[in-house]
Amino acid sequence: MSHGSRVLESCGSVTESDLVPFPVDPARFGYTASEGLSMRRTGIKIGRVFGIPIYVHLSWFLIFALITYSLGDEFGVRYPQWTSRQLWSLGLLTSVLFFGSVLFHELSHSIVARHYRIPVASITLFFFGGIARITRDPDRAGQEFLIAAAGPASSYLLTGAFGILAVSTPNGSMLNALTTWLAWTNLGLATFNLLPGFPLDGGRIFRSIIWGITKNYSRSTRIAARIGQAIAYGMMALGAYWAFVAHSSVNGIWFIFLGWFLLTAARQSYSQIATQGALQGLRAADVMTSEMPTVGRDLSLEEYAREASRTGRRAHLVVSDGRLLGLMRIEALQAVPRQDWPSTSVQAAMISREQLPWTAPEEPVLSVLERMRSANVDQLAVITGDSVVGLVTRDSILRVVEARSELGHVTGS
Repeated sequence: MSHGSRVLESCGSVTESDLVPFPVDPARFGYTASEGLSMRRTGIKIGRVFGIPIYVHLSWFLIFALITYSLGDEFGVRYPQWTSRQLWSLGLLTSVLFFGSVLFHELSHSIVARHYRIPVASITLFFFGGIARITRDPDRAGQEFLIAAAGPASSYLLTGAFGILAVSTPNGSMLNALTTWLAWTNLGLATFNLLPGFPLDGGRIFRSIIWGITKNYSRSTRIAARIGQAIAYGMMALGAYWAFVAHSSVNGIWFIFLGWFLLTAARQSYSQIATQGALQGLRAADVMTSEMPTVGRDLSLEEYAREASRTGRRAHLVVSDGRLLGLMRIEALQAVPRQDWPSTSVQAAMISREQLPWTAPEEPVLSVLERMRSANVDQLAVITGDSVVGLVTRDSILRVVEARSELGHVTGS
């Protein structure tokens, strides 16, 4: 299945769960709103386009090599008169343009999102293709429809452009082979993306339509996620048929794997909505912990590491004579070479009070989660006036979600 890898590339968007870490961090097709509890930026930054950082995940190098090899082999079968240098040069160029098409698809999502003043955090190319990470969900159904539709529309546009070039060049030429492959691949990509299963682009389009009709975002997401799961099961069944009945093991295994990936993404999207529902209406003061462990500023990092290991706490307030100086986190400890821990004080490694990420008690928890994700931190101090009254951590939020989910199940609410 020479186009299999391609079809996956921009397949819609997978939203990371607030509760379950996604197997591949930039994990998802198309675009995604990034509200997860455990979201991290991964990959190698290769530049910016329209001010949007572009990353390449390590898994991308594997798929790039596989596609290049597959294309060189495929072109060799079709055009035996070409030299090895011609075959592999064309395979390499086609792979580059293939991922250029994926990037164009993601940029289309991003440009429409920015039109609606929704910031785009980054675009990442990875094993399954690409993902544009927008910082929040659209405000209205119409916005989501246009953001989601922009990806497939851009792929159809590329299909037309490459198709025109293909019919305008001589059969058997290298340019004809390149443009023909890219035209069919973009066509497959766009069409696959339009399957109405969340979190594919088509699933997001479908959700936007249900959202517009019902005016209920959560309900529309549940419906779209359920259909996404059904489509994933269908793909896995088709893959099993190909692998064990039609004896097309490569296509079969690929579809089984793709179906499993989409099933996981759809389940996580469903879980995310449940999490958002559990947190709806809660403020920072509702989920904060008032137990604020403290350490002295003169404590060595070696001693701090032992304290953190003993208690399992990932953050401590740094105080001196009753005054707050800052916040010490495990991440700050790990940023210091281990051999320097005995001679480095907590005060030297901590986040100073002036730089301390914080929230007000009345801030909605969903907003707090987004700021934690944006700042890439696991906790925020809750400050009233000049006093720290508590800490909001990912763990404290998760405990509230679990408790409300269990009680809701018991009470039937």
